[in-house]
Amino acid sequence: GVAVTYLFLQDWRATLIPTLAIPVSLIGTFVVLVPLGFSINVLTMFALILVIGSLVDDAIIVVENCMRIIEEEHLPPKEATKSMQQITGAILATTLVIVAIYAPVGFYGGMVGTIYLQFSVTMCIALCISTINALTLSPALCSLLLRPYNPDKNVVFFAIGFETTTPATAVVLKQ
Repeated sequence: GVAVTYLFLQDWRATLIPTLAIPVSLIGTFVVLVPLGFSINVLTMFALILVIGSLVDDAIIVVENCMRIIEEEHLPPKEATKSMQQITGAILATTLVIVAIYAPVGFYGGMVGTIYLQFSVTMCIALCISTINALTLSPALCSLLLRPYNPDKNVVFFAIGFETTTPATAVVLKQ
């Protein structure tokens, strides 16, 4: 996951932010699960495996938006994090939608409800902690780790060929 993030962001500093957000969200989830009496079992681990994509997405959204503001408006990283107001609604909305999908699973009755309660609660807690991280930790790390705009940065072009009638698509990645 870290290698793919680096491949697309092309900046080790930007890659470090989502990389740090993942363990913080997972450890936070375990801290909340222990007082609830949940153990680390197949269902809680399955829930965490499913939710890791969302954990990474929240942090990447913040990093990409900050990088975009730094590059387009030539703002220093600390000022670029003020752009969080542009994406806060989207981050909250995606979290609420996913929680609305998984929370009802915890209310099933009978044996199925007992089994899936830990799954549902783990998913919802991890998503909520990830959202809190995306709105607090990730912008703070962006202001500390990202670099100001540098117009002398090299740009690498490479073509990805597709078997279509159109020529190869050029993709621009920053170094």
